Amino acid sequence: MKASNVILTLVVLGAAGAGGYWLGGQRHGGSADTPAAAPAGSAAAAVPAKARKVLYYRNPMGLPDTSPTPKKDQMGMDYIPVYEGEDEDAGRPGVPGQIRISTEKIQKLGVRTEAATLRALGRTVRAAGRVEPDERRIHVISPKYEGYVERLHVNVTGQPVAKGQPLFEVYSPELVSAQREYAIAAQGVQAMAFAASEAQSGMKQLADSSLARLRNWDLSPEQVAALVKTGEARRTVTFRSPVSGIVTEKKAVQGMRFMPGEMLYQVTDLSSVWVIADVFEQDIGLVRNGSQATVRINAYPDKVFRGRITYVYPTMNADTRTVPVRVELANPGHLLKPAMFTQVQVQVGGKTPVIAVPDSAVIDSGTRQIVLVQAGEGRFEPRQVKLGARSENYVEVREGVKEGERVVVAANFLIDAESNLKAAIGGLASAAPAAAAPAPSAQGPVGHRAEGSVDSVDLKSGTVSLNHGAIASLKWPAMTMEFKAANQSLLKDLRPGTSVSFEFVERQPGEWVVTSISPAPAKSRAAQ
Repeated sequence: MKASNVILTLVVLGAAGAGGYWLGGQRHGGSADTPAAAPAGSAAAAVPAKARKVLYYRNPMGLPDTSPTPKKDQMGMDYIPVYEGEDEDAGRPGVPGQIRISTEKIQKLGVRTEAATLRALGRTVRAAGRVEPDERRIHVISPKYEGYVERLHVNVTGQPVAKGQPLFEVYSPELVSAQREYAIAAQGVQAMAFAASEAQSGMKQLADSSLARLRNWDLSPEQVAALVKTGEARRTVTFRSPVSGIVTEKKAVQGMRFMPGEMLYQVTDLSSVWVIADVFEQDIGLVRNGSQATVRINAYPDKVFRGRITYVYPTMNADTRTVPVRVELANPGHLLKPAMFTQVQVQVGGKTPVIAVPDSAVIDSGTRQIVLVQAGEGRFEPRQVKLGARSENYVEVREGVKEGERVVVAANFLIDAESNLKAAIGGLASAAPAAAAPAPSAQGPVGHRAEGSVDSVDLKSGTVSLNHGAIASLKWPAMTMEFKAANQSLLKDLRPGTSVSFEFVERQPGEWVVTSISPAPAKSRAAQ
């Protein structure tokens, strides 16, 4: 009897428990088999996470280059996948990821930025030149008949002469005969005053032709007038200077015989001169006729001569790759002497403001130009730009940068003459904080990381010898090797024996460059 009561009690309790479980499942809107009803933290509560979607793959060095499929760059480094929602630019395929740098790294590298602004890009074109006489002011005295130099009034080269001043006297049998011919013809005209009109006309034509011959032989109007008045032929004829100037050449010698057309004197007016400046090929497109030019000469360091460009020659000197440009300027006091060397400056450039950045902001790889635009605190975006006109320190940006955007204009590692474009941007990319970058297993290696201790430091050559552990990304065993520092400041606080954690890249085959180095965490030092 007691045993049956015990069995009955157990059956009632089991039924009550089952009913309570069923009611609980109904109260939560599901059956007892629903996983959502399982206690939190149980195995049934774990749901597999949804796989992230890869938008594109970006260049590991931060260059503006993307790929829809995985690939490697020229240094053998894998392109980095960019996942949906990973970056503020990730939703826009084709836009490369930004470069992130910690504040400490920015200060260490000496990064400095400046805003792109509107400014007029004027510049100075400089050229070497030489003083030359104005070709239009050079006069040559050469008789048109044969004769002899009878007397010299000016007998020194370089002597200044005034317009109309006697230079020399000549005797010419031809000239004397021509004068007598005219005198006879003039007398015949007078004698035939009462003759027939035809005879008068013929004699007058003879006299006029004789007089025209004398004028064509460059007898002065005064000499002709005296001959007409007196009718007497003079034995010698005086040649006078046609202009005021300097005797730059004299071949006449007293008593010498000369032939028709032979140059005896050259007189040059140096009150105005030319400066022929040799402008380099890359600057000739900026030079225009009418531009003002400033001329300086070593002989007069305190004087500045100003002139105007009047002609750009259509030919180029193939040896020097320069184009001659003519500058005309006044020469008071004859300070500017032919053959003097000069320094010519021409202000060129447009007056319309354009968007410009300092020329130090442009990283030129030879095939394209890139600037680093500051996208936020510690974030920089590499952009390819299209450049225009240049001034002394600024360059026009036609495409790629907007007014007001700040660009990087100075960084210590960019000044390093041995740095190239990839190493520079690679140093920035590898300096990004670990928390901001995706896990190495997801994005592929950006440079290489290792830990070790400092063996020696050579500040003069900019190298450090490190005793590092095994490096899995390169399959290197533990060893001691020498690295080159991307920046001299990375070495200043290093001492032999110091435990460090560092990052490095292969800038060229076999050339390993440390881009970041810092004391190793305490845990790592304890493990060593």
